[in-house]
Amino acid sequence: MAVTVETHASLAEAARALGMDGTYLGGGTVLMRGVNAGGVQGRIVRATDPGLRMISAAGDGLRIGAGATMADILASREAEFLHPVARMIGGPQVRAMATVGGNLFAPHPYGDFAVALIASGARAELVQGGVRPVEELVRERGGVGARPPLVAAIELPRPREARAFGFLKVSRVKPKGVSVLSLAAWLPREGGRIRGTRVAWGAMGPHPLRGAGAERVLEGQALDAATIARAAQAAAEGLEPPTDALASTWYRREVAGVHLKRLLERMA
Repeated sequence: MAVTVETHASLAEAARALGMDGTYLGGGTVLMRGVNAGGVQGRIVRATDPGLRMISAAGDGLRIGAGATMADILASREAEFLHPVARMIGGPQVRAMATVGGNLFAPHPYGDFAVALIASGARAELVQGGVRPVEELVRERGGVGARPPLVAAIELPRPREARAFGFLKVSRVKPKGVSVLSLAAWLPREGGRIRGTRVAWGAMGPHPLRGAGAERVLEGQALDAATIARAAQAAAEGLEPPTDALASTWYRREVAGVHLKRLLERMA
């Protein structure tokens, strides 16, 4: 079957054109591999809607168009706290193509930007209507026969202080290798205590997910050496990391606490 590409001026038009047999093209870093390998055929639908790449402040938060690339994130002052995340995704060519929306549905071991969004409590504005937590969309993306919803934009808060958000990526090839694991933490503090703890992991399960063990230890505590040590011990609780060409389940579980400790010490 031949591959055809349809281009629409708005995301709403592209959504209507998808039908049951169309495949949506965002940045193409994942989809085009399938096209080149012959696994993706038929109708490919894309949108040139300029709103897809807009990044703007929204009160105390940030609104990022789903078509914004990692390069767009790096060029945005409003998204400065996300620069360390975007900078760790691929090389310059990948960052010029990879989109925020596409990263939500990238297969293991990709999806590092989704890890940061989950940690921040980000929500996805859907073309079909409604707003859903990014955490839910990522968790559901592996459903058999399920087509992921079209995301128009991402809404997320901005940290009130620099040390409230942190990101760490571990890879064997520097600086742009695929993740052995990635980790993000959102640790806002009131009166010296952490309130509203969120920790998220990448490559530690079938999709990016929350680290409930570390969150339980950190919530309501001061980020001191004793708390960090306890959180490191609980780092892999409830996680079932995969074995793949990059690392084994055993290895990922063993080093999770080491890297969580390093991240928390940077944020203390």
